[in-house]
Formats: sequence, structure tokens, C-alpha cells
Amino acid sequence: MLFSILIANYNNGHFFKDCYQSIMLQTYTNWEVIIVDDCSSDDSVQVITTIVGDDKRFKLFENEVNRGCGFTKNKCAEYAQGAIMGFLDPDDALYPKALEIMVDAHNLYKDAAIITSKYEFVDLEMNFTKSSLYGSSIPAGKSYLTYANGAMTHFATFKKDKYEQSEGINPIMKRAVDQDLYYKMEEQGVHAFLDEVLYRYRVHQHSISNNENLFKAEYWHFYTMINAYKRRKKNQIDIDNFSKPYIKTYASNYFLKRFEALKFSNKKSAQYYLLFKAFTVYPWHRFKFKIKSLVVLIFGRI
Repeated sequence: MLFSILIANYNNGHFFKDCYQSIMLQTYTNWEVIIVDDCSSDDSVQVITTIVGDDKRFKLFENEVNRGCGFTKNKCAEYAQGAIMGFLDPDDALYPKALEIMVDAHNLYKDAAIITSKYEFVDLEMNFTKSSLYGSSIPAGKSYLTYANGAMTHFATFKKDKYEQSEGINPIMKRAVDQDLYYKMEEQGVHAFLDEVLYRYRVHQHSISNNENLFKAEYWHFYTMINAYKRRKKNQIDIDNFSKPYIKTYASNYFLKRFEALKFSNKKSAQYYLLFKAFTVYPWHRFKFKIKSLVVLIFGRI
């Protein structure tokens, strides 16, 4: 059974050697590696090409322009030929038996669309720093959408035929791409969890630490949850979904949170827009706060 390791790269070529070595050490050898470079501005393509040499199991593709995470990961899945697929970031690494364990699990859990495991944190030199608290099974009657709690995480692998029955990775998404994929895969079949550390997550400076990036991350998180809710309602998917009152409250809270973050700025048009959206999705939720905020916007402080 061919396993497709999917790598979406942007300016991480200098970390790729450790990723490559972890692939070469896999005890399961029937694999291919699909690498899609998102028009890196560094020497990633040259570095990766030099490292893999003429090994035909590695297939490198390049986006003509920078398109973002969703587009690039979508392309990875599109190019893959394996019956099982799993994403590996170019700055991270796999444990030697990761593929073998996952292939055995997919053979055992025939009805599983997605199988996830656990990961650990490592430093720049790939030295262990701490275990992740995330990764677990999902309680009966719940779904990843309604339970969350970091249940689905690295190393996550999914069956290609189940993926092709879904809407696939949304190419317009910039963040929360994995989260969106997990929602879609659990809609296609069972989720199985392996209580084993199979993935090594490297911590470095390219994180979502500034406010602008945090806002972007929150937006795409919101976007994926709303879309999953709507998709499950529309397609009458038999899996746990949010209630209508919950999703209305959630959406109203999201817009009000964004509004409050801009409360002391001079971005009046954005504030009006966010208040309008909060009113639209759920007029009576925190109604007095919304009215007071609107009055302040129009007339100034009261």
C-alpha cells in the first residue's frame, strides 16, 4: 500500500534535512513524498533538490506565485497517488515507525477515514523539550467539531478515497487548513486515535505571535467552524453538529470580540461593520451592550 507523505513548503528549506532524514529512516518503505513549494523567497527549492538528489520517490512541484497554505496543501493532495496520505511540515520530523504504525492501523480500521496520534515538541536541534498535551479519542456521540479539545492533531493520516468523497482542502484558506480538513474527514468515516507519539514538532520563531496574525488565525478558525456547521446541516450528515442557538451565540460573540479589540482605535467603519454583523447573526444576544456600543460610536462617550 503506497503512503503519500505530503509536504507544503514556504521558506523552510533550511530545516528540511532533518525532515528528510526522518523519512529515510522509516521502517515502512512503500512511500512517495509530494513536495509543493509555495514560491519561496529563499533558497528552499535549491536546498531540497540538492538533498533529495535523483531519488524518484521525491516529487517536487512549485507554485508560480505565492498562494498560501490552503492552495498549496490542496495541490499536495491532488498530486498524491497513495492510498493513504499524511501531512508532514518541512521543519518537523516523524518517528521511524510512524508510517508502519499508521498503515497497520488503516488496515485494521477499514472504516476509518482519518487516524490521528500524538506529538512531542523539539528545539531547533531536534532535541526533545516536552510532550504535547493534545491528541485523544473523541467521546461517543460527539464529533471533533463539537468536542475539539485538541483531539485531532499530528500525526494525522487519511484515506485517499475518503478524501476524494469530501470537498477536499479549501484552496482559499490561509490558516486553520488542518482543522478544516479534520472536520471534512470525520464527515466521511470513523476517527481512530492511536495513543502513541509519532511526530516531532519543531518550535522556532515563525509563529502566530503578533496581534495581526492572531486575528487572522481567529478568523479562519471561525470560518472553518461555521462552514462545517452549515455543511452538516445542508447535507444532513449523520454526525454531531452544533445547535442553531449555539452557533448563533458563537458567531455573535466572535464579532463582538473583534469589535471590542478595535474599541479604542479610529477604525470606525470596521467597528460599525462588526456591530452590524453581531446584530445580524443574533440580534438579542448581549442586546444592551450592542445598543450602548452603537450609541457611543454615533455620539461619542456617554
